[in-house]
Amino acid sequence: MNSSDLATDYTVAVDIGGTFTDISLLNRVTGQRWRAKTPSVPSDPSEAFLRGITIALEQAGAPAAALGRVLHGTTVATNMILEGKGAPIAFLTTEGFRHVLAIGRQDIPRKANLYTWVKPKPPVPASRIFEVRERLAPGGDVLVALDEETVVAAARAIAKLPVQAVGVSLLHAFANPAHERRVAEILREHLPDLYITISSDVLPVVREYERGLTTVLNASVMPGVTTYIARLEDRLTSANAPAPLMLMQSNGGIAGAAKIRTAPALTALSGPAAGVVGARVMAEACGIRDIITCDIGGTSADICLIKDGHIGLTQSGAVGDWPLALPIVDMITIGAGGGSIAKVDAGRLSVGPQSAGARPGPAGYGHGGTLPTVTDAHIVLGHLPASLLGGTMHLDREAAQRVIRDSVATPLGLSMEQAARGILTIADNNMVGAMRVISVERGHDPRSFALVPFGGAGPLHGCSLAETLGTDTVVIPPSPGVLCADGLMVADLKSEFSRALGRPGAVDPAECDPIIAELSAQADAWFATENVAPDLRNARTVALMRFKGQGGEIAVPYTSDGKVTEAAFIAAHTEMYGFALQAPVELVTLRVECTGTTIQPPESLLPAGTEVPVDQLSPVWIDGAEVQVPVISRTRLGAGAVFDGPAILTQLDTTTYVKPGWRGTVDASGALILRKA
Repeated sequence: MNSSDLATDYTVAVDIGGTFTDISLLNRVTGQRWRAKTPSVPSDPSEAFLRGITIALEQAGAPAAALGRVLHGTTVATNMILEGKGAPIAFLTTEGFRHVLAIGRQDIPRKANLYTWVKPKPPVPASRIFEVRERLAPGGDVLVALDEETVVAAARAIAKLPVQAVGVSLLHAFANPAHERRVAEILREHLPDLYITISSDVLPVVREYERGLTTVLNASVMPGVTTYIARLEDRLTSANAPAPLMLMQSNGGIAGAAKIRTAPALTALSGPAAGVVGARVMAEACGIRDIITCDIGGTSADICLIKDGHIGLTQSGAVGDWPLALPIVDMITIGAGGGSIAKVDAGRLSVGPQSAGARPGPAGYGHGGTLPTVTDAHIVLGHLPASLLGGTMHLDREAAQRVIRDSVATPLGLSMEQAARGILTIADNNMVGAMRVISVERGHDPRSFALVPFGGAGPLHGCSLAETLGTDTVVIPPSPGVLCADGLMVADLKSEFSRALGRPGAVDPAECDPIIAELSAQADAWFATENVAPDLRNARTVALMRFKGQGGEIAVPYTSDGKVTEAAFIAAHTEMYGFALQAPVELVTLRVECTGTTIQPPESLLPAGTEVPVDQLSPVWIDGAEVQVPVISRTRLGAGAVFDGPAILTQLDTTTYVKPGWRGTVDASGALILRKA
């Protein structure tokens, strides 16, 4: 990525969802954008991938050969892990540690019932786990040399199994990868057709369970993701689009296809990360740096807090039942979306996490849905217009009313409107509960943050969520329904290189400096592989620290002055938890975070215009009465336009409902800023 060549190319970003594939095409010279939506093809996502790109290029009148980069957010790895559809694999570990994956950790999921929770089965059966004779000390010293005959024996046994990949995670390999690398060489000699993954390439940090599990998950998705990437590249080649393919990672950055082939687990949870990046850039264009994002789709809501423009990362994330210790954007996901099903059980109303999905979907979509959903509640209350997607999708109001009345209102003895309002109130409180976890429980006052709702359903809930949360500012992106695709467009290239210390302890430059030099060399090699120009490179050294006896770490900037680094950790711990322990501080892991800055396109400002044309009046239930509310086409609003709620704003990718008592102002960036009057 050279600083001289991006400005002359078109860049296209493709985000594939369960229902629609979103496309954003940008001319980096003029800053002009084209956006498109096309139905996803679950049986072959690459089909919708190319179709969407073709539609956007036709809108722009540009040939495929004009593409300079193709950016992609994918859920292929995530879905394989969640659905247990990864490739069958074998696993090699140190002699005596065969059952690490089965033992796991002693804790249970936070929301699980202590008495009914059942530990999930290990992702690799014991019959496919093999031990090799070797042993390293915590610092990496060789205690028992690698017995290569045990590796060869394991390879011969694996050759007889119906597996497609092998994961290797040896004890203390994070401190010395020599044994793992030799094991991989032997396996490739004897098993040339299998994919090989070693932990020191994927996650060279302490904790054998998390390291081993991440290696296993990476190995299981490697065949599928590699095949998927090859299919995408073949599609691009057939369309005469020689542009390099870049993929979104869970850490909020993009990386080349070559890196993702070797570490496909880096793309797990990457879809929501792109939306967070887009929300941050959009808010900063409005002069706002402290935001809480809420990406509401059909099934889930992804919530993230951004302080002073910084997107936090965590290595304590999870995909389904499995912890994933790779750096990922720090967010919370709950089962709350437009398709979330409302049900009455023993006189109690609940909403989600079950979803009606895309088909049949909400009853109001007219596809045969028979269960009441959040979307049906919006239809009953009049928050949605008669048609969506630019008039191509017509809503069935009577069907929505019927399911709300029969399944919720009548069993609870409520009016249809009261039942619909109850559904939305419960859904909103579920989402606000997650917002408080990521804000209040971490020492942040949500009242000092702006709320940024996006996704297809986000703008419908923005004002209600803000009122419940206590914030008085809501920022609606210009194209909320395709913000994940827009986020891909502005994401930087990112990678992390980590190394755990053999023994956690005080900051010692004599021990740390050689590790940092090694990590920096890996960073330089990555920059060269990704063709990042020297003036666009940025590397930051981070220390993951804890108080002695703690089980988790906090990342702070590293300096060779141990007292300064420890003071930064104590300050961060105090800010996050409200106190500091009277215990020694330990450095556990060093990490070099690399960023290849993406050159941003010219700023595109919305033409000024104060007129607020009203397309029509539509009935909306407000405080128990039906009120005629103006329906406004958002694309007809200019910068500086001001209007008061209640109002409904329509556009191709979403609908925004502005509650009474809120005032909307159109920013020059195209964002809609709502403030409590």
